Amino acid sequence: MSIRAVHTRSFFLPSPPTLSSIPRLFPSYRPLSAVRFYPPTSSCHGCRTQTRSIQSLFESVMEELKAKRKCRKKIVIVNGSSSNAELLNEQLIEDRLVSRSLEKGLLLEFKKDSERILLAVAQRPDGKKNWMVIDQNGVTSSIKKQQVTYIVPGISNFDQAEIAAFVQKAQDNVDPSLLEFAWSELLEKNKSVTVEEMAEIIFGRCEPLESYSAHLLLSKDEVYFTIVETTGLRCVYGPRPNEQVEELIRRKVAKEAAEKEYQEFIKLLGSAKSMPLQDKPSKSSWKDDEKIWSRIESLEAYAIDDCESDEQRKTAVMILKEMGLAKTASSAVNLLIDIGYFPVHVNLDLLKLSIPTHHFEKITSAAQSLLSDSSDPDEVNRKDLTNLKVYAIDVDEADELDDALSATKLQDGRIKIWIHVADATRYVQPGSIVDREAMRRGTSVFLPTATYPMFPENLAMEGMSLRQGELCNAVTVSVVLHDDGSIAECSVFNSVVKPTYMLTYESASELLYLNLEEEVELKILSEAANLRLKWRRQQGAVETTTIESRIKVSKPEDPEPSINLYVENQAAPAMRLVFEMMILCGEAIATFGSRNNIPLPYRGQPQSDINLSEFSHLPEGPVRSFALIKIMRAAELDFRKPARHGILGIPGYVQFTSPIRRYLDLVAHYQLKAFLRGESPPFTSGKLEEIAANVNEKVKAARKLCNSSLRYWILEYLRKQPKERRYRALVLKFLKDRIAALLLVEVGFQATAWVSLGTQIGDEVMVKVEESHPRDDIIYVKEIVSR
Repeated sequence: MSIRAVHTRSFFLPSPPTLSSIPRLFPSYRPLSAVRFYPPTSSCHGCRTQTRSIQSLFESVMEELKAKRKCRKKIVIVNGSSSNAELLNEQLIEDRLVSRSLEKGLLLEFKKDSERILLAVAQRPDGKKNWMVIDQNGVTSSIKKQQVTYIVPGISNFDQAEIAAFVQKAQDNVDPSLLEFAWSELLEKNKSVTVEEMAEIIFGRCEPLESYSAHLLLSKDEVYFTIVETTGLRCVYGPRPNEQVEELIRRKVAKEAAEKEYQEFIKLLGSAKSMPLQDKPSKSSWKDDEKIWSRIESLEAYAIDDCESDEQRKTAVMILKEMGLAKTASSAVNLLIDIGYFPVHVNLDLLKLSIPTHHFEKITSAAQSLLSDSSDPDEVNRKDLTNLKVYAIDVDEADELDDALSATKLQDGRIKIWIHVADATRYVQPGSIVDREAMRRGTSVFLPTATYPMFPENLAMEGMSLRQGELCNAVTVSVVLHDDGSIAECSVFNSVVKPTYMLTYESASELLYLNLEEEVELKILSEAANLRLKWRRQQGAVETTTIESRIKVSKPEDPEPSINLYVENQAAPAMRLVFEMMILCGEAIATFGSRNNIPLPYRGQPQSDINLSEFSHLPEGPVRSFALIKIMRAAELDFRKPARHGILGIPGYVQFTSPIRRYLDLVAHYQLKAFLRGESPPFTSGKLEEIAANVNEKVKAARKLCNSSLRYWILEYLRKQPKERRYRALVLKFLKDRIAALLLVEVGFQATAWVSLGTQIGDEVMVKVEESHPRDDIIYVKEIVSR
């Protein structure tokens, strides 16, 4: 191998001295790591005792360097005292820092990007400011002059093919401990050096290879030397003071220890990733070590876009980089899943929205104390309604049963209905610790995987809920209907009831279908519901019944949990019955509150601008409901008097039937119960408005969480279905050209797909799910075209 060089001398001279050879060459030298530093004393004047041989050698080297240049002396004094500038006292800076211009054939070092520094051979100018170079990897590129960090001296026409060998040889020469020797000698003499002078000191010559090796040592050094003067690419380096070096070494050792600990953490992540699922570390085990837990917290915060500081974000990004992953939130999520910290089906929105998932011990203890208190402030005023047949109808997995129904026909043929609502205020009062926690939550949260109740479970399910066959405290709303379905009479009072049946919607619909004589009360309730629906339509109510899905997931922590899908038609007899009775109760409470000037959260919804005739061409049911819902205005709250609810077709409405699940329902109970006791309501209309503003924000977050969770699990359900499965789909709307919004009837889920030319809104088509990606919220649906 031949290397072109000035004077045809080879760069590859005999190996330069290494650390191991220094004791032989310089017997008095000891490495800094073996030297204990002491503060300067009058006897040593702050210097270590050196042998005459080392001093003589050093002086001869420096004299030789001086002899090679015709230099003048210059002493620099700053502010009347010695400083780093004194290190420039050997020669004029201009004489020592002779800059070189870029020329073809020069070997140069340049900064490729923020992380890579390469060697290259200059080829030719590229415009006025750039140069074309060929780097050590054989890549030709155009670089700016500002990217050049060093020009290797003594070379005029270097062969690009020899760069790799040159780099390797220079790397072999790089031994940071050599700098310690040079620093010790230069500090004692208070001297500064250029790169080439440093090469003479530590390698005994300043040939191109040794000069570049010295450059590598100095450019990477963070302990012994600092730049005291720069001209272009040429620098003069001076030794740092003894105390500063000691401090930098301490920092370096600490940094290296921290880096070692950090690399152990990266290895831990890699090890956890490679483990089978059953062997991965538990989530709690990551909290055992404070530093590890801090990094995991940073990853989690980055995954849900909730970093509290730039430092937390930088930590997460650095971990992802070390693991060879993209610097994205999804990469952080996948990493946390892979190490077992997150379950496969982690609910990210649950984390992002900070929905509380458990009750603190002080809350559950307070709730237990309330259960132990048998006193009932309204006991003497409770009506005994245990003679009534009482139906509680809800979904099969409902734990909080807070409403039930009774009905009969009066002698004059009119229907009388009782809506029994669980009396939550029997246990909790405004401002109590349990009440404040309920207000903080705003609502119970029902997810496919879990329920997070507004009240502690023991209080909500054991004390407040209506339980079959047991005596239960309730607030009963009694209503007598006119023959047309409007309200003739209504009253509100405290009661005791004994629920007869706990029915699911399916079982209630079955009983209605069987039309059993012994269940005549259920039939009367259905008749009342039909009357009410007819009357509301006459008042301008807008029908929005559709098909909805409900999912229950068993063992959601498992990678492949069991998913049960329920599709509910809101027009089904039992669902229609309960829906109408809840609206009736809300209207009756609004009427009662208005009559007695009680501040309540009255809900109104002006919809006078909807012309139903414009939608008559659409099929009744989901298709028409979809179109109507898109133009509906949001409900409005008034806390002084009822406002018409145009969508429901009633003069006023107050949500009242779910005080265990919704805080504003509980507030309505507080207000009415105070009135029934003859007391002033606990909240003014202004205070109610303040409470509602706070609670509604919590309700919006909970609704967002419920919707996203339901969608995720529907997509997961569809992902697990056979690829050949077909689905019936209703065309709801055309979005663009032939892209249609579809309702998958068997799933109760909306998606989009291209449909055939000639397909109309309301038509039914057959589709299949080609892809479903729950984590990315992506689904691809394709129409099946019969040929």
